[in-house]
Amino acid sequence: MEPNLTPDEARAADPDRLVFLTDGVIAIIMTILVLEIHVPELGSGQSLAESIIEARPTFVSFVISFLLVGMFWTMHKRTFSRVRYIDHNSTWLNLLFLLALAVVPYASSALGRYHSEPVALHLYGVVMISASLLYLTLSVYFHSHPGLLWERETKESHRHTVMMSWATIGVYLAAMLTATWNTTVSLALFFSIPFLYFAAVAFMRSDERIRRTDDDLV
Repeated sequence: MEPNLTPDEARAADPDRLVFLTDGVIAIIMTILVLEIHVPELGSGQSLAESIIEARPTFVSFVISFLLVGMFWTMHKRTFSRVRYIDHNSTWLNLLFLLALAVVPYASSALGRYHSEPVALHLYGVVMISASLLYLTLSVYFHSHPGLLWERETKESHRHTVMMSWATIGVYLAAMLTATWNTTVSLALFFSIPFLYFAAVAFMRSDERIRRTDDDLV
């Protein structure tokens, strides 16, 4: 049911400013990520190729983090394409989601510098799980408050969102557990998550039955 808002309340509940803020914060996060990549300084008798190889962990960490942040942005865009109004609770849930994402550059930097340390991978996983849980909470909140949406989200569509969120969290947990005995496999699991997500979206878009209930999959 559409909320009965005065013109002033409707302007205050407009989600555009929150979307603009989110887009801006995510753009800054992506910029900070790339700033962690520096042109290597050559040591005595060291070739440029050797220096670039030494910097490989930082570049790998950047690529993983950039793709994951981009994945979160597409998920957020999809959710807010349905949002007509925001309220106090959804605003703060969105800010907490951004808080978790804002820590990604720090976790990415630690991962690039200490890629062979399980603790760095555990920290990275905690940050990503926190962002995932907060995004999921925001999605559930909007689903449970259909008056904030342009139209009520179908149960099937919401179930897809919840399933995909928990699936990515499961892979994050697997990557954290794996880090204890094989950091390379752990990194590979983190790296696989955005590809698994977009593959799942592509599959659902190709399924006519699912697409009818979820036309805005991205």
